Amino acid sequence: MATKPTIDLTTIIANAVRGLRLSERVGALPNVASQRTQRLQGRVKGAKAVVSLCPYCAVGCSTLAYVGEDGKLLDVEGNPDSPISGGHLCPKGSAIFGLTVNEARWTTAKYRAPFATQWEDKPLDWVLDRVAERFKKTRDETFVRSLPNGKRVNHTLGIASLGGATFGVEENYLLQKLLKSVGVISVENQARI
Repeated sequence: MATKPTIDLTTIIANAVRGLRLSERVGALPNVASQRTQRLQGRVKGAKAVVSLCPYCAVGCSTLAYVGEDGKLLDVEGNPDSPISGGHLCPKGSAIFGLTVNEARWTTAKYRAPFATQWEDKPLDWVLDRVAERFKKTRDETFVRSLPNGKRVNHTLGIASLGGATFGVEENYLLQKLLKSVGVISVENQARI
């Protein structure tokens, strides 16, 4: 029967220390960082962390928005002090920075006239005026004061609203109040969390 070799702990530790010393000489440890690498800093170093909320659903995950001295957004991450998410964000929340600070993001209102083949930039005031005009025209054309049996309804079925998950409770409340006040009865919201 073969005998087991004995393990000498002292020899193992000595070999490990020898290996570390050798690796320092050949550049396997941090002392090999170039001067440029040593000068690099994280993009949020020195930035102001502003506590905010993720805009994508009704859960209300807290975020930290890092803002530079020039007021530009530098990064967004989950807030570890949040009792809701404990610093974690879902994929939509994790994409806040990339969706906000994005060279491909449209920053103007686009309009394509009927039968046109090209989009054109329009000022936001023009767009808001056009939406208000169409809203009022549709309401005026479809408003029903009473049913044929005489029952008073004061509503329109020509306009509907589907709110987005980026609205908070307060914004949804205000939107519903506005729409109900002009007779819109088809008011719904997709945020179901």
